[in-house]
Amino acid sequence: MEHNSAHQYTGDPPRVVANQYPPLGLISRPAVDTDSAAYYLGRKAQTLRTWACYENGPIRPIRVHGRLAWPVDQIRKILGVPNV
Repeated sequence: MEHNSAHQYTGDPPRVVANQYPPLGLISRPAVDTDSAAYYLGRKAQTLRTWACYENGPIRPIRVHGRLAWPVDQIRKILGVPNV
């Protein structure tokens, strides 16, 4: 019985390519979505959702039509990245 290794499940989660997120200093939008904010802060998206729910994190999101938007200026402040 032959096994095709190209279709073999490895159990590894899919990897996020760093190129998906531009450097924080280049973002001109006032806020980013939860996945982007989690990437920049080095946390899991669910951690940020917990911060939003309990309002106990170092940053508070803006709620726009039921969605969370994380202020870029606050993310920069936490990380010590100068504002543009």
